[in-house]
Amino acid sequence: SIGKLDPLDIHTPRDIKKLKTKDLELFCEDIREFLIETLSKTGGHLASNLGVVELTVAWHKVFNSPHDKIIWDVGHQSYVHKIITGRSRQFTKLRCKEGLSGFPKSAESPSDAFNTGHASTSISAALGFCLARDLQKQNYHVTAVIGDGSMTGGLAYEAINNAGRANTNLLVVLNDNQMSISENVGALSRYLNEFRTAPAYIGAKADVNLVLSKIPLLGRYLRHFIERTKEGIKYLLVPGGMFEELGFTYIGPVDGHNLKDLISVLGKVKQMSGPVLLHVYTVKGKGYCMAEEAPSDYHGVDSFNIDTGVPIHAKKANTYSDIFGSAMLTMAQRYPRLVAVCAAMTDGVGLKNFEKQYPDRMFDVGIAEGHAVTFSAGMAKAGMIPVVAIYSTFLQRSYDQILHDVCMQNLHVIFAIDRAGIVGADGETHQGLFDISFLALPNMTVMAPSNKQEFLKMLDFAMIHNGPIAIRYPKCVAVDSKPHTLPIVYGKPEYIHEGEEIVLVAVGPMTDIAIKIFKLLKPKKNPGLINARFIYPINDDLVYYLKRYKYVFVLEEHVSTGGFGSLLFTEMARKNIKPELCYDFSLPDAFIEQGSRDEILESYGLCVKNIYDKIIGFTLWN
Repeated sequence: SIGKLDPLDIHTPRDIKKLKTKDLELFCEDIREFLIETLSKTGGHLASNLGVVELTVAWHKVFNSPHDKIIWDVGHQSYVHKIITGRSRQFTKLRCKEGLSGFPKSAESPSDAFNTGHASTSISAALGFCLARDLQKQNYHVTAVIGDGSMTGGLAYEAINNAGRANTNLLVVLNDNQMSISENVGALSRYLNEFRTAPAYIGAKADVNLVLSKIPLLGRYLRHFIERTKEGIKYLLVPGGMFEELGFTYIGPVDGHNLKDLISVLGKVKQMSGPVLLHVYTVKGKGYCMAEEAPSDYHGVDSFNIDTGVPIHAKKANTYSDIFGSAMLTMAQRYPRLVAVCAAMTDGVGLKNFEKQYPDRMFDVGIAEGHAVTFSAGMAKAGMIPVVAIYSTFLQRSYDQILHDVCMQNLHVIFAIDRAGIVGADGETHQGLFDISFLALPNMTVMAPSNKQEFLKMLDFAMIHNGPIAIRYPKCVAVDSKPHTLPIVYGKPEYIHEGEEIVLVAVGPMTDIAIKIFKLLKPKKNPGLINARFIYPINDDLVYYLKRYKYVFVLEEHVSTGGFGSLLFTEMARKNIKPELCYDFSLPDAFIEQGSRDEILESYGLCVKNIYDKIIGFTLWN
């Protein structure tokens, strides 16, 4: 440690309050060193946390957690907060099974006021805290920290609009790591901030309003004239006029790495009344040169070499995201009406090269999934073929738009649903385990590939399909097995092997596990094996085909309620097809914790051995 307090020795935020600013500045360097050292081994969100070190330290110096509440938008930048609130020694198991979550988690610490994981929610939640506090006549401060990226989400503006009208004491910190602010604007802004946060100014403003309100007739007009004059000056000098118009007092921009200034401004803002927006500009990846130069590359990292920045383990080739990106380039040549749409995850969904090669056909709408879907519906209605690439967990945010704007009009919008199924280290907020249940809508078709070749065929099929269609695929390396000879025919599964009595019906990546189980069962019995291909709507041919079996087992990477098994067995019951046993090997109706994909599959009985043993038990083979 190069400062007077090692991050590992922090047990409570009170530990930093006794330090002077110079010592806190050294402590900030200690934290950066700790983050770089630790995340080089564990992986995690590096650049975003390096960017908020001073901001987090300053907040904890001024405010009192957990009495005062801080809500981190998305929450991937909460590592420094976790260190200061006594969790540094748990970082060796960051994002591991039964380890420290990579996001705020109330069950982990009372200092995590609200669980987050998706963007643009913090101001809404913080306002809820504020009004609950006021109604219960309690006394604590509430801060929402939101990044400029999350400000592309409409929910943030709905909350700002509501907060301005509510006129409660709320601090919103806008962590801006993109906007370039000139030195002159910064100097002028600092002067204005000092003036506007001064107790004398705040008191004088209240006194003037009180005096003017007591002057009959003329007072009201004078106050109106002064307000209009002030507004005009404000729009000339202060960059936050929009927020002021919505009822906030705008403070900033402030250098987010100047600890002394941050502590001073936060101390003054703490005394102010009503909603305040503090605009802080930071450098994402601050303190680690490679992360500063390429912050998006170091947003989320696996273990890496600190000296070179190179990942210790080579990136796995041929993930479904990689295959999708390559296929989009090929399809764009064949289909001039094809366009790509994503929500601030161009690189994550594999569209980086598409964006370079077809910039006029690539639309990154920011963190605004609902808008992405309705925007795509408009493009489809006007004759284009939009391919909307969004992670399963984030597609949840656009349910009404899928139903109302796409399915109800039966529009040809293709949904490329990345990270469907178990995602792993990011835990409950990011697992893609609910998309089948909310995509089972009129006019919608849902598919799932079992391997690389089938995925490519499904993408080709989706381009010529007339209507909404979704392909869900996992975050893993795509199986590169023997090419499928059968073409994709609407609704029809792939009957891999016709058997007797028992049949395995697998969905997507679970087909690989089903094949292994099939090989174990084959010496004992002659089981059937089916790759579902189509999840919804349920195919009548498949339903009637299953009539010949006594035992029907579904294997899927989705929660049980509303999943493929639930849909299939319901349709079988409607047609009075009742085998002796129908069983769905799926995940429970729960929020699944963090861990590797293999660990989670094994924990919930979706591994080869457990499924095989259960089938043996169910069918009474000894």
